[in-house]
Amino acid sequence: MKAELMHNIDVRLYMLAILLPLILVNWIRNLKFLAPCSTVANFITFISFGIILYYIFREPLTFEHREVIGNVENFPLYFGTVLFALEAIGVILPLENEMKKPKVFMRTFGVLNIGMGTIVFLYTGLGFFGYIRYGSAIEGSITLSLNEPLILAKSVQILLAIAIFFTHPIQCYVAIDIAWNEYIAPNFEKNSHKVLWEYVVRTSLVLLTFLLAVVIPELDLFISLFGALCLSGLGLAFPAIIQICTFWHTCDRTGKAIMLAKNMSLVLFALLGFVGEEEEKKEEAEERTKGRKERWKNESDEDENAANVIKNPSNFSSSSNKLLHKNFCTKELKEPSKLRTTD
Repeated sequence: MKAELMHNIDVRLYMLAILLPLILVNWIRNLKFLAPCSTVANFITFISFGIILYYIFREPLTFEHREVIGNVENFPLYFGTVLFALEAIGVILPLENEMKKPKVFMRTFGVLNIGMGTIVFLYTGLGFFGYIRYGSAIEGSITLSLNEPLILAKSVQILLAIAIFFTHPIQCYVAIDIAWNEYIAPNFEKNSHKVLWEYVVRTSLVLLTFLLAVVIPELDLFISLFGALCLSGLGLAFPAIIQICTFWHTCDRTGKAIMLAKNMSLVLFALLGFVGEEEEKKEEAEERTKGRKERWKNESDEDENAANVIKNPSNFSSSSNKLLHKNFCTKELKEPSKLRTTD
């Protein structure tokens, strides 16, 4: 009964429960003080990876019925996934600026290369071995493909949710920093409550993300749309265009040709990925809408049939009608307004 009750709780109530802690953790103003949050998130993530690897390697792997080369039509999905893997690109420059020794950041074996190398290694390893284990039946998130023991599988999802919670203030840092320091703070230079207003801005931005998560029904499609638009530009196109504008007058003719060819290739690649990703999400949205309409139609038919069964008690002799009556009454107890409408 308790498990069923927990399952029936609206996900928005869970979101509301973590809203206050999320606001409080976003009140941390200095990126250096967010380092413990990142450390905790990394520790939890590595534990989750260990559990996932246990599920992958607990039985011998087989390459049977595994495709060596994927389909071309799946490239936009791959492209979008790679872009989302680069979602922290906006934190790179602020992180470098906050370091005691910024020069260490860009060295051959500096913070950036070691960090990104580790991430690429983990993503590639989990993606490869996850596909070998589960094949084309694998879910969009590998955590949804984990089976028995279910408690351990659910613990992975909980751990990763906690890790995302602790990295939320890091992702919001750049947005808050730009919004406050560049646009809002100059208007409060002589205000004695400047710090209070900064907390108001931080709280408002967190509330904005919370409201978007509550209001938008297909949040993953919205995030993908926003991510494909922003990350394809922020991660690929804009840096290439900025380099052309910055170094155009300092390069010789050969350097200009090489730089132009390289950077325009990146811009075209970003546009290709963006268009392909949006087409992919458009088709997925249409499929979900169609499936939702069919589900609503089926539920409406079930309600109508159940109402007819209730009006004719003699029909309860059928076991299927008894089950239908039970399901209908259960549903009406949750939504009593519909019971009055039916009556």
